[in-house]
Amino acid sequence: MADSKREIERKYAATAATRLPDLSRVAGVFAVAHRGVSELDAVYYDTEDLRLAADSLTLRRRTGGSDAGWHLKFPVASGIRDELREPLSDVLPRSFAGLLRSRVRDRALVPVVRLVSARDVHHLLDAEGALLAEVSVDRVRAERLTGGAGTAAWTEIEAELAGDGDPAFLDAVERRLRKAGIRPSASPSKLSRALAETAPKRRKSRAGREEAPTGRKKSPAVKPRGKPTAGDHVLAYVRRQAEAIVALDPAVRRDLPDSVHQLRVATRRLRSALRTYRKILDRDVTDPVGAELKWLAAELGIDRDQEVLDARLRSGLDALPRTLALGPVRGRLRIWSVARRNGSRRRTVALLDGKRYLALLESLDALLAAPPLLPAASRAPERALPRAVLKEYRRLATRIGHALELPPGHGRDLAVHEARKAAKRVRYAAEAARPALGRPAKRFAKRMKAVQSLLGDHQDSVVTREALRTLAVQAHAAGEPAFTWGLLYGREEAAAAARERELPEIWERASRAELRAALGG
Repeated sequence: MADSKREIERKYAATAATRLPDLSRVAGVFAVAHRGVSELDAVYYDTEDLRLAADSLTLRRRTGGSDAGWHLKFPVASGIRDELREPLSDVLPRSFAGLLRSRVRDRALVPVVRLVSARDVHHLLDAEGALLAEVSVDRVRAERLTGGAGTAAWTEIEAELAGDGDPAFLDAVERRLRKAGIRPSASPSKLSRALAETAPKRRKSRAGREEAPTGRKKSPAVKPRGKPTAGDHVLAYVRRQAEAIVALDPAVRRDLPDSVHQLRVATRRLRSALRTYRKILDRDVTDPVGAELKWLAAELGIDRDQEVLDARLRSGLDALPRTLALGPVRGRLRIWSVARRNGSRRRTVALLDGKRYLALLESLDALLAAPPLLPAASRAPERALPRAVLKEYRRLATRIGHALELPPGHGRDLAVHEARKAAKRVRYAAEAARPALGRPAKRFAKRMKAVQSLLGDHQDSVVTREALRTLAVQAHAAGEPAFTWGLLYGREEAAAAARERELPEIWERASRAELRAALGG
């Protein structure tokens, strides 16, 4: 795995004549150590259509300085990026190729810009000599390597926080720079400025219109339309979820907390939108995509469901008095969990590297490039969207009514699970409609989430009881006491019964007629 660090930095505009002010006067700074000038030579890579730059990702191979090697940067927030590093080599590191696959796919990565910088480095130190921040004056020369042969040159100042320091320290540095007349840069990164300033110039045609360097006429601008349509809102939601899948892919590969869960949620939201808004998007086109999204969510669920189950079982054991934990229960649980999760991470990464998953990403791009809009897509969102949301609501109402009519037992458990899936679809449908319908959709989604959460807790109890029965059988076969597993089974059974008793009240609040009327359907 590549080395990783959180990069927190700020950039400031400068000229060749700019001089740093006395930074020893910044609060907390005991001394400023001049580390001299180093030469940095970096080649930045991207696809020919600049897919990485479009998502604010940076991939470079740099020589010179203390951190020569391959660098890959992912944006976190304004001025904050996660930087991954691999040793210097002639070819792109395999780990980086995987992290970029959801965006690059089968496109080649080519050199796009070369930056040669003379970096004059100053270290801001505290009273113990520890590094607080590095401030450098960079004199940069940029050369376009593809799509033209433009060049550019500029000077900038960069202030980067050291280690796990307090970002507020950079505020103090900035105040000192501003007093000296130095202002923040308009460009978020050297690469973005280089791409902008070395871009091929467009020339005027005889008719006075701009033409691309190839001579191909620039596409005419789309004339402003009136109020967004129902199709506009649905497509915006679909696009957000598709972009979330692409963005979360590297997080899953890096094994970041909750990343698998978030990727699965984005997948389910997207599939739900395609199913709910069938009057707006042609299902002949979206159904095959939805089937692949269902497959992806199911595959991701293997890991996530086991993670949730493990946490619930451990929590149940932690809640028991020590005197009731008979036998090697924690060791038994650990062995069972490891056996079920063995190789799960390798399986997930292999899934993301597979042709089927990459084909799904391509199909999402194609769907968004040529949306299969139906006539209803042109309607006002205030008319079309509530109808779709309330149709999902009626399905949920039928399923909950059926579940409440059944006696406790396996049949009711199955019915509650089906109601849970319906509740999730209603919630996602309302969330998709929220930008158009505003507060009523937000309130409706919140009530549906409460129903979904209760039904989800009930389903978790059902699954946990199945696991507890398995653990009890294994313990008994090994000559261990099964008492604790039976005790936990009883507690889960009681928890499920409590959720069933709460359901009528939660549903009554969620199904009030005024909530539906406020949607406008």
